[in-house]
Amino acid sequence: MKPLKLNDRFYVKIVPQKGDTVHRFWVRRRHIALLLTTLIVLVAGSLSFSAIQVWRAHVQESALRTQAQEQQKALSTIDQQTQALQKELQDVQKQNQEIRQLIGAPPARPHVPPVQKTSFVGDGSQLQTVKHNVDALTAASNVTHTESDRIKTLALRILNVEHMHALARAQLIAAIPSIDPVDGAEVVGCFCYRSYPDAEFHKGVDLGADYGETVRASAAGTVIANDYDGAYGIKIDIDHGNGYHTWYAHLSHVDVEVGQHVYKGETIGAVGATGFATGPHLHYQVMYEGQPIDPAPFLHGVPANVLASLP
Repeated sequence: MKPLKLNDRFYVKIVPQKGDTVHRFWVRRRHIALLLTTLIVLVAGSLSFSAIQVWRAHVQESALRTQAQEQQKALSTIDQQTQALQKELQDVQKQNQEIRQLIGAPPARPHVPPVQKTSFVGDGSQLQTVKHNVDALTAASNVTHTESDRIKTLALRILNVEHMHALARAQLIAAIPSIDPVDGAEVVGCFCYRSYPDAEFHKGVDLGADYGETVRASAAGTVIANDYDGAYGIKIDIDHGNGYHTWYAHLSHVDVEVGQHVYKGETIGAVGATGFATGPHLHYQVMYEGQPIDPAPFLHGVPANVLASLP
């Protein structure tokens, strides 16, 4: 058999269905080989390209899947943070309500907007849901912040007023006789009629004490007298500015000046026996609206009826 060569020719005849003309052409074996080789290269290239495209699609799908998982995780974190903010906002509004109740302010209508979990939204509108949640919480937070500032201002104002009232009441109480001028002395002479050492109504109480013992102001006030006054001997008169005056008589000496302001419990002099006195003691007299009243109820605090009359 004769071996095939690349230069061998092949004749190809094309006979139309109708017509007498027959088309004939020839090709060499190498042309056929070249054509087959080209086809094989094209098919192989096409298959390679398809394989590369499939691989790239797989890589992109994997990347998109990873990105979707990360986005879902981020949305879950946003959900947790949003719910925490919602809970914190509810707590602040609850505290505002409690403060309002404590200060007697009318209750408000707190509102915390419901928050939809973005991780449950599956229609691709997560960003819109996040924006809606953030906008709603921001608006509610601004309202709550404004309300907190207003309540704080109102509470401070009320506290200041209450503090001023407390100070005013404390000043009123400080100016009412309420302590023993010689600290625990025994009452040896009552606010009453007596026949010794003279038959008359005794307008104060006599407090037994040793000579030179400290005498204290029984209430805050201004010294209006500190000199010798007949049978009272050396006497201090303190005006408490509220209708009350207190007299401290038979003193051995005084430690305050006329016009001086003294505080409750401040030392004003010392026990003596000046004037009409049978021995060292303190004559303590309480005057109200110019009339003597029994000092005994004022020796150990402000009497309950007097406290009840205070504003």
